[in-house]
Amino acid sequence: MKKTRSSGISIILPVILITIAISLGLFSGYLFWAFSDLPKIRQLEQYTPLESSNVYSADNEILAELFVERRTFVPSSSIPQHVKNAFIAVEDARFYKHSGIDFVRMVGAIKEDLKARGFVQGASTITQQLAKMLFLKPERSISRKIKEAALSIQIERHYSKDEIIGLYLNQAYFGTRAYGIEAAAYAYFGKTTSNLSIAEAALLSALPKAPSSYSPFKNSQKALNRRNYAIRKMLENGFIDERQYDAAIKEPLPTMPHIRQYKSPYFVDYVKNILEEDYDEQLYTAGLKIYTTLDYKMQKEAEKAVVFGIENLHKRGRTNVQAALLAVDMRTGAIKAMVGGTDFLETQFNRVTQAIRQPGSSFKPIVYLTAFNQGFSPEDIIHDGPMTFVGSSKSDVWVPQNYEREYKGDVPIRFALAHSLNAATVYLADKVGIRNVVETAKMLGIKNTVHPYLSSALGASDMTLMELVYSYTAFATGKRFDHLSIERIVDREGLLLEEKKAMPPKTILDNLAVEEMRTVLRAVVVEGTGRAAMSLPKTVYGKTGTTDDFVDAWFLGFDDKLAVGVWVGRDNHKPIGSGETGARAALPIWMEFMKNE
Repeated sequence: MKKTRSSGISIILPVILITIAISLGLFSGYLFWAFSDLPKIRQLEQYTPLESSNVYSADNEILAELFVERRTFVPSSSIPQHVKNAFIAVEDARFYKHSGIDFVRMVGAIKEDLKARGFVQGASTITQQLAKMLFLKPERSISRKIKEAALSIQIERHYSKDEIIGLYLNQAYFGTRAYGIEAAAYAYFGKTTSNLSIAEAALLSALPKAPSSYSPFKNSQKALNRRNYAIRKMLENGFIDERQYDAAIKEPLPTMPHIRQYKSPYFVDYVKNILEEDYDEQLYTAGLKIYTTLDYKMQKEAEKAVVFGIENLHKRGRTNVQAALLAVDMRTGAIKAMVGGTDFLETQFNRVTQAIRQPGSSFKPIVYLTAFNQGFSPEDIIHDGPMTFVGSSKSDVWVPQNYEREYKGDVPIRFALAHSLNAATVYLADKVGIRNVVETAKMLGIKNTVHPYLSSALGASDMTLMELVYSYTAFATGKRFDHLSIERIVDREGLLLEEKKAMPPKTILDNLAVEEMRTVLRAVVVEGTGRAAMSLPKTVYGKTGTTDDFVDAWFLGFDDKLAVGVWVGRDNHKPIGSGETGARAALPIWMEFMKNE
């Protein structure tokens, strides 16, 4: 029987329809699968990018920027239009005309790709790039492109163009560890976004595509070509005129990045260690503003004083020597300046808080305070002469000697401290009881162990510069203060998270004891080992300290506002050099700082 044409069609048509139905079903299923895990666009309303935290001094100087991603969020309304236009001209010239996907540009890109027989031109809009940055993995697949397109359409439905470009500029990576336009403006030009020129905005607009390739610090010619291309695109799109174009083309490229280093790095590191216990990763990601007690002007003087002292030591042939300085406000206990060493980049070891060293004669005032608390006075007579002390065995014999190897006989307590007489101090410590001296040290806030041996009266027990400075604060005021370094912390919205008000200090000395301590510590300056400080144009008090073989040199003291301590020595505990006493190595640094405060 002969088959008719109509019967053939009747057989093929159902097959075609079934095939189409199956294909549509598969495609619909694929779309359902592709869209099933799309994130909710409304999450953008709670958008909180990782943002750098800033540490400020009491006089509002930025000391440090703490970050995982170096980013400072800047509202879209604060971004100049010419900055936005630079990115639009380069990335998405029809940004204000499409609804998330630019079909006109897409067709053009396909034509270019076909001509080149490869992928040479992209068609992603700024909205699509934002969707990819915020919500999608950086994979190359059809499903990712479909999701990107769907998310872009949703973003455009819910947010204005200005909000979209603002989010994009805050999220983009610009190289040089700069995330977001504000960090990039600083990293490349050392300025804020609001101060960027047309040429500077054009350079930044070239970077997100390939930050390393177009970096002016790695390939200046390639960066220049790309920047000039961006400027030309701004002209072609009517964003700038011929005059602005000519001026922008002539601007030079930056030659080196503005890498923000810590100011007062030892202090910043100290504050970080305190805050990490409570804030953990938020310290580096939550955009906190941390206001500290440090006086930056005072800090600079402290750093200059340390450099001054170290240079003088170098002139005397004393190399590889370290120095540290701490200044504390005697009204509040607030740290106003901290120098933990000569070079933070070389070593982050903080010799104010971490170096545990013998204080030498700078510990002696604690012995004399113990005596005053027992009823002695500065004019009472004590004996300075050869004495023998027997230890745990008869062979364990100690005879304390004075620095100049001579004894003064019977002397007033004031004279004994002023001239740092070792024998007289040990005699007094024996009189008042070395265990009572240990208790006095604890009362002053010294937490390191002071051993109950008479050698401790001469500073043989290790402690930190910070412990000693706060002890001298108590000598001056009669009060023990907490170590205050942070005033307040606010979040990225400016809301107060924490306020570190100075705790009321504990009164530990009566007025008579304070007066007596001031008397003997003034005598050190007027007639004793600290006489050089008499050249200062104000009344100061203090005590030198030198350990055996000139290993450590100290000067601790105060005026009417600040308690300040200086330590000089080597980290390996080798001697600084013969004759490098506290008066010669440490006191000049102390004076250099105090003369400016």
